[in-house]
Amino acid sequence: MTRLKKEPIRFLFAVIVFTILIQLADATAISFTVPKGEEITKSISLVVEDHVLVKFTVVGQTESTLDFNITDPHGNMEAEYSKESAVSYSFVCDEAGKYVLHFSNVHYSEDKFVTLNYEIAHYIFGIPQMLFLTIIIVLVCMGAVATFILMGKPH
Repeated sequence: MTRLKKEPIRFLFAVIVFTILIQLADATAISFTVPKGEEITKSISLVVEDHVLVKFTVVGQTESTLDFNITDPHGNMEAEYSKESAVSYSFVCDEAGKYVLHFSNVHYSEDKFVTLNYEIAHYIFGIPQMLFLTIIIVLVCMGAVATFILMGKPH
């Protein structure tokens, strides 16, 4: 009977831990075509202290380049690249909001195929979220062990 009562508690604890750990980092890989004479934008929502890595490659029939820039929530330029075929850019978000990735094919005469990969690592108090949550779990476990030991001592 005691075993049957412990199983739902263990299951609930496991579900809570997995739910917390699932959202540690966001990574996205997408491919799209930027038509000639047009600009495609992709937006990402960030919070303060997020570490972001943006990578993309461009493929065209004769020329594999395009213009790229990132704007912050106020429209200020975060980074700008001109006539690039492959970019790897990382930054730390210092202001929460929507950052926009601009892929411009305005000055080129053919469609371009873009493969975009970006990764967002969340940080809490300057510590990677994974490490922070691991410390919290260890502290909770140590508290549970200490409580078990103190409650088991005869008075």
